[in-house]
Amino acid sequence: MILFDQDLDSDPALNFVSAKRADLRAPSRLPSARSLSRFLSRTQAAVRLRGQVTVLLTTDSAIRGLNRRFRGKNKSTDVLSFPAESIAGAGEKIAGDLAISVPTAARQASAHGHTLSAEIKVLILHGLLHLAGYDHETDAGRMARRESLLRARLNHPQGLVERAFQVSAPKSRHSASARPAAVGKRRGRP
Repeated sequence: MILFDQDLDSDPALNFVSAKRADLRAPSRLPSARSLSRFLSRTQAAVRLRGQVTVLLTTDSAIRGLNRRFRGKNKSTDVLSFPAESIAGAGEKIAGDLAISVPTAARQASAHGHTLSAEIKVLILHGLLHLAGYDHETDAGRMARRESLLRARLNHPQGLVERAFQVSAPKSRHSASARPAAVGKRRGRP
């Protein structure tokens, strides 16, 4: 499920053309929920992640608040993942939630020379891998190899882990999974 934060429409940091507006060919336009839902389903199957995933597209301010609350880091980031804890007897399995900062994604898309849509898809793939249990900070390159393979299979730009390990690139600002104890009480939902 794709959710759009209502504050995106009024965020002055955004300089993209909304999908609701006239110029749908703009490289920095916000992709539709329908196209992102199709990508999410296809990518979730490729990652082999079962269960419902909700993706919130939000502002830098909102993601900074989530990052501060759940990870203790008072800064904006591009993607946060919130794996759901197992719920005994639950009907539909919930895999977890992702939160993506659209302004940060727009800046990264511009810096890497691709569209906002492509960057959001890179972030969804990265977040899904975290929900599936991968952690590039501790897995000796396992997540990087999986992300690279899936990125190539899905025909998408260079992934976050690949960017972080480039010799000339600055350290990546993206986040690992948010797994604080407080999240469990809310079934991993931001």
